[in-house]
Amino acid sequence: MQPLNHESFRHVSRLKRTLPKWLIHWISTMRICFRKMTCVLLTSSSLISIFSLFYLLSPIEPMDYKQRDLFTFSSTNVTILLWHWPFGKPYSLSADVCLEQYGYHGCLLVDNRSWFLRADLVVFHNRELVSGQQRLPLNSSRPPGQRWVWMSLESPENSGNLEGLECHFSYVMTYRRDADITIPYGELVPKEANNDSTVDARLPMNKTFQACWVVSNYSKRHYRSTVYKQLKKVINVKVYGKATKNPLDAESLLPTISHCYFYLAFENSISRDYITEKFWRNALLGGAVPVVLGPPREQYEAVAPKDSFIHVDDFSSINELGEFLKNLTVDKERYATYFAWKHQYSVKLHTDWRERLCSICSHRHK
Repeated sequence: MQPLNHESFRHVSRLKRTLPKWLIHWISTMRICFRKMTCVLLTSSSLISIFSLFYLLSPIEPMDYKQRDLFTFSSTNVTILLWHWPFGKPYSLSADVCLEQYGYHGCLLVDNRSWFLRADLVVFHNRELVSGQQRLPLNSSRPPGQRWVWMSLESPENSGNLEGLECHFSYVMTYRRDADITIPYGELVPKEANNDSTVDARLPMNKTFQACWVVSNYSKRHYRSTVYKQLKKVINVKVYGKATKNPLDAESLLPTISHCYFYLAFENSISRDYITEKFWRNALLGGAVPVVLGPPREQYEAVAPKDSFIHVDDFSSINELGEFLKNLTVDKERYATYFAWKHQYSVKLHTDWRERLCSICSHRHK
């Protein structure tokens, strides 16, 4: 360690234009002290500390929480670590799955926990957390700037006890349209218009049942069960599913529904934006007009044309609903209007967890 000499001070003078006034004043004072030999000489390591302080105090805008968050998502690549697969069913993550299969650039999806210290985001599926099958890595050293994502497709009523999970997550990833990251069960995507506007072109054929319902979780306490019991007194409702003695396999599900004029797209709980595969797959893809029981009509209209479904709430009683459906089955022209959406849209189902996770990268600049 050599004491500070005259050459060191001359070097400092050349930097005066880049230094703040208070530091220039301090250096000038030190020069006077050096000449009078009345001050304690600084070591070269002290001078380095001063220069480091100068850079730390330079006029750079402070980066608050939101700015750091945007900085993370604006990087060239985003690494997403899935801590555990939903329902314990893994998918292949070979190659660049986000780019090759879903067109998301700069998005690396991994499920190996050795990536924890390098991950920008770590995603946790709620079902395994509330059941105790998985736990948050609270004992691990969490890298600065890393964000944790809470993911669930269940309604609040079916989300379990969330006690102990609060305050650990930066983002919520659910079916809700106001979520940080929205992952709907399905959506309508625009397609090239079909110029054939005849009734027969729009109307699915071979209808043999007035209404059908596929249910795997039947409970008398559900409001949908009450609606069904009253509705079947007015129209014929064919019931399938695990809750009955008439189950359907995946291959026969949609062909069976296609023979029904109406499909009872009844949700198991009423929750904001909770519109599941019962609407998107069973009804719309199945070729039946959905009779919906779920969130209010305006939330259905936010994701589908208002004349593509019939809402239970539109009627003063279930008996009135039943009579409306009965009359609609014999009014071919009016019934066909419920399929007008097919000229503009096609149904896209979201069933692959990899696509849902890769979609996080589309939010990097938001």
